[in-house]
Amino acid sequence: MSVEPTRSTTRTLPPGSTAWARGSIYFGFWLVLLPSTKPGDLVIGALAAIGATWVSLRLLPPESGRMRFNVLLALAPHFLWESVRAGIDVARRAFDPKLPLKPGFVNCPIGFPPGLARNTFATITSLLPGSVPVGDGDAALLYHCLDMSQPVIEQLCEEERLLARALVAGERHA
Repeated sequence: MSVEPTRSTTRTLPPGSTAWARGSIYFGFWLVLLPSTKPGDLVIGALAAIGATWVSLRLLPPESGRMRFNVLLALAPHFLWESVRAGIDVARRAFDPKLPLKPGFVNCPIGFPPGLARNTFATITSLLPGSVPVGDGDAALLYHCLDMSQPVIEQLCEEERLLARALVAGERHA
């Protein structure tokens, strides 16, 4: 089962607006980190913000999609709980030699295109109990699992379905 992120029909910002918005945020971070109004500090901050904006536009182009942060925030308790469960499960397996370990690899089919959505999904699922993404293919992610008898793919498909609600798809990019 694979779920595509929602396609948005809302207006997207022109590329120049995205650059100004990101640049303003980076310059604001600079001012928070170095609260100085000395001309030299402001010039260095502006140059740092321009550089950070350029890098961010190259690594995450505006057309790659976006997140619905309110939906993602609503999912935060779920992801936090799964992270805690993962830590407890791995610790139990490390300290209790009677617990079974059946390590192996599984290919999980995924509907997210390469880019923001897939990277976000891989990052979040790395917090799940007993599995970690280790490879990326065209239509699947490769996961290393501590216990192959667990329903790993089913759990990953459920996480993909939940995360798809928080993502607005963009264009495919590498």
